[in-house]
Amino acid sequence: MTTFRLTCRRGEQIHSILGLKKPQGLLYVPNTNRLFVASDGDGTVRSYDGRSFAPLKTVGVGDDADNVRYDAQTNHLIVGYGDGGLITFDTNLQIISDVKLPVHPEAFQLARKSPFTFVNLPNDSSIAVIDRATNKVIGKWRVTAAAANFPMALDEDDKRLFVGCRSPARLLVLDTGRGKLISELPTVGDTDDLFYDAARKKLYVIGGDGHLDVFEQKDADHYKPALRIKTAAGARTGFFAPTLNRIFVAAPRHGPNEARILVYRVD
Repeated sequence: MTTFRLTCRRGEQIHSILGLKKPQGLLYVPNTNRLFVASDGDGTVRSYDGRSFAPLKTVGVGDDADNVRYDAQTNHLIVGYGDGGLITFDTNLQIISDVKLPVHPEAFQLARKSPFTFVNLPNDSSIAVIDRATNKVIGKWRVTAAAANFPMALDEDDKRLFVGCRSPARLLVLDTGRGKLISELPTVGDTDDLFYDAARKKLYVIGGDGHLDVFEQKDADHYKPALRIKTAAGARTGFFAPTLNRIFVAAPRHGPNEARILVYRVD
């Protein structure tokens, strides 16, 4: 049984949601004050009241419910799941659409200024492009510079897609128009989260080998390593909060070290 903890700004636990089975994706929608959790263990998406944390609804999607994203254009949430699918719900967890994919989707990014969604398909060594207006796959780009493409981030203004690969450990920069490879840089191993900081023109790559890499974006075509920060072994999941100027990294229990959240200030 998994406990899901909610914390306030000071890092104090204020509530626990019990009974979740391997929760993977988490989304809070302020305009409805609802929390959504996708769980790998039982293939469900659950909604909770954001004030009382009372459960509202549970929907099964088959298996391996994973990443969750919010489409502000339509007020919909999109969940990756199973052997290959992106399912769209309204905030009452009514199904809107279900786009089939050849393999399980990992990270995906929703463009805000267009209806396109970019989806990492590591088991197919490709990136799918979905048109949310028609709910159809309109393109698929082969990833050949490296394999195991898991995390993804998007710079929509410069038309650049950032992809983290594990084999070998590389940060790839692609053009969002054609999927053309623009740049390739060595990065942390076992990466699972990647964030683009539009205000500072920086990229943050979190890897399970125990490091956080920072890259500077000189312009749309040029990038350089800026900093490597030691984190903890196995700490490959994190969250970048631009309004707080913080990066949060989840460090699992390892040997004598207890599980903890590492917090880094972004200057």
